[in-house]
Amino acid sequence: MSNSSRRRYAVVGLSNRAIGQYILPLIGHPKLPEYGDYSRHGEVVAVSDIDLARIKAFNKAMGVEIPGFLIQDIGRMIKQARPDVLIVAGPDGTHVEGIVAGLKHDIDVITEKPMVIDAAQARQVVDAEAKSKGRVHVTFNYRYTQTHMMIKRLLMEGKVGRVTNVAMTWNIDTYHGSSYFYRWNRDRAMSGGLSISKSCHHFDLVNWWVNDRPQQVFAYGALNYFGSKSPHKPQGNLSPAELRERSPYRLRWSAPWLEKPKDDHLIAYEKVFNLPYEKQYPQDPPFDIFDEAIDIEDTYSAVVRYRGGASLSYSANFSAPWEGYTLGINGTHGRIEARHYTAPSRCPFPADDHETLIYYPIFGHRQVLEVPRVDGGHGGADPMLKYDLFVERLPQSRELGLLADARQGADAVMVGEAVWRSIKENRPIEIETLA
Repeated sequence: MSNSSRRRYAVVGLSNRAIGQYILPLIGHPKLPEYGDYSRHGEVVAVSDIDLARIKAFNKAMGVEIPGFLIQDIGRMIKQARPDVLIVAGPDGTHVEGIVAGLKHDIDVITEKPMVIDAAQARQVVDAEAKSKGRVHVTFNYRYTQTHMMIKRLLMEGKVGRVTNVAMTWNIDTYHGSSYFYRWNRDRAMSGGLSISKSCHHFDLVNWWVNDRPQQVFAYGALNYFGSKSPHKPQGNLSPAELRERSPYRLRWSAPWLEKPKDDHLIAYEKVFNLPYEKQYPQDPPFDIFDEAIDIEDTYSAVVRYRGGASLSYSANFSAPWEGYTLGINGTHGRIEARHYTAPSRCPFPADDHETLIYYPIFGHRQVLEVPRVDGGHGGADPMLKYDLFVERLPQSRELGLLADARQGADAVMVGEAVWRSIKENRPIEIETLA
């Protein structure tokens, strides 16, 4: 660390997540107090991105002068800005370059999830970390929610005994799910597919809960809702603009009598003055959810076997009527159940905005456990994660192992790759055989 009492951070990728989760908190802007103020603990000394115009526009909007570098100049940025920590938060397919560069310069790296987009890159990161004085921290913020921490405690206390199997069903609604297909996530070369880009959150949760490493995966999946063969694609010889205008996904959420949906994925974009995105998302041709170019799946059914004998039954749909999950964790001495609504305001029915867990001892009576509500992004997870990263490790972080390392980041990615490879090859995939 430098001689200053504040740690020096350089950011790779000026994404909305980078702005909202890291840069604004470290700037501590008085007009944006909702992001927190960690400026006493750290400062942003450089930013790299594919678009220098975007960095320039951000500096002007926020009244700051953070030095900007092109993404290919990460090494030069590190040498000139001398950061103590590198924050990697660009598109998933760009993570590996930033992580490895930071480790080669012996500095710590904080990376957004997924850590990388395939098993080969994951092994590259793990190998680079083994040779470095720096360490990798993967920001799986789902671990930090009150519900998920309570589940972890129940499991650590032996409430269900030895975990035998987990059933997890995730719904991503038509508002959120369709958004992935307007962005780079639709391209496997950039994201690894949604079994990595999104489902890595879910796989990491289960890996963390059962405290074990995945061994084998078998999966089915397809592109059922989006793409050129979508059953929801407007018919006729339509221009891209007409397709977008008549899309039922757009009509569902843009009717003038509807209140504009609230989505924390878009908060930073709205707050930071609509920064340019021309390099990332060129206007011609515009991305469309019915494009032939989409090469990923939007539906998954998978079974994961763990080394210790537990298994996971997982399904995900990226065009569901409501958003959230249902969960069951079975063990030799009991069962835990949960149902979570990620976006109650977008549900087509009255949905609870509070959560409960139900615990069933195998020979006892049902116990309903209330989960305390916490303010902040992602169900209160983001403020805790930022404190963990920028100030010091929280007691519950040390107790529960909330901050994920490179190996755990790699395991989540490898499950995701095994899922799409199993779909493509129609066979079980052994995790250890992945590149």
